[in-house]
Amino acid sequence: MGSVIPLKKSVNSAYLDLKNLLDGKLKAVEKLINTKLNSEVDLINKMSDYHLNSGGKRIRALLTMGSAKLGGYVNGKRDINLAACVELIHSATLLHDDVIDESEIRRGNKTTNAIWGNQSSILVGDYLLSRCFEMMVEDGDLEVLKLLSSTSSKIAQGEVLQLQHKGEADLLEENYIKIINLKTAALFAAATKVGACISGQDKKKKDALESYGKNLGLAFQIADDALDYFSKEKIFGKQIGKDFFEGKVTLPIIIVFQKSNMVERTFLTKIFKKDKREKEDFDETLKLIKKYKALETTFKRAEYFVNVSYDALGMFENSNEKNILQNLTGFSLNRSF
Repeated sequence: MGSVIPLKKSVNSAYLDLKNLLDGKLKAVEKLINTKLNSEVDLINKMSDYHLNSGGKRIRALLTMGSAKLGGYVNGKRDINLAACVELIHSATLLHDDVIDESEIRRGNKTTNAIWGNQSSILVGDYLLSRCFEMMVEDGDLEVLKLLSSTSSKIAQGEVLQLQHKGEADLLEENYIKIINLKTAALFAAATKVGACISGQDKKKKDALESYGKNLGLAFQIADDALDYFSKEKIFGKQIGKDFFEGKVTLPIIIVFQKSNMVERTFLTKIFKKDKREKEDFDETLKLIKKYKALETTFKRAEYFVNVSYDALGMFENSNEKNILQNLTGFSLNRSF
């Protein structure tokens, strides 16, 4: 496709370039979220503060504002308000995910459910979504309201679809892509399309920014799933092998299953059907991943989506904003945090 993926040493600077491009707007998003989430219920304040201050790249919020800036949006605070909405949707889904997955670590810290329990975490996640929808109604744009509402629905469907296929070592790659498209890419796509909406872009440019976000999200999640099998916890911010031990079949496992012999397939089928997987199971699976070079193949798949994302912005005039957003596609593939 003629695209150039940024070198690994420069991809983290692409993320910083996007933050610098927006010059303090991210702080305004954080301040707005804190204001909107203020509650008379003390436990809600404690849990939401803890969850939102436990790290995170805020990449979806940055994409919302960066896409708006690419489209020429300058005056007003709609980009800040809607970036906050996108971030609240993401934060709510993380709270719910941690309960479903029985996670204890998120971004190197204890999860809210590990501290306050599942019931409170589910309810606070619901509170975040409720406040988000209030903010969307206040914005008053029916197109944006419909877009973000349908995106919330897609994320929920993705979660259910993933549960439906939990423990299936023979999961089809097509179904895996469908799951991550709903769970992850849908919100990336919505974030970038929201930016196009509030900057008054025509349908072609809205579609282009939506494609940019969707394919960026797919690359981001595929790389994330690969990192689960070889990254360092202190860098990656979550337990290594987390997906494996939770019985989630991701692309590295799918690729191994495609290439493995009958004995190896039987082994994978057996361990993913177990209620609990042991470290020995993980070590044996890692050997198969190395044997069939599944991580290299996984990153090749991600690279395809990086290139599609990069090319999606081709119709926009050359600008600093366009350059930064295109360079960000490499961050999804080669990031170190």
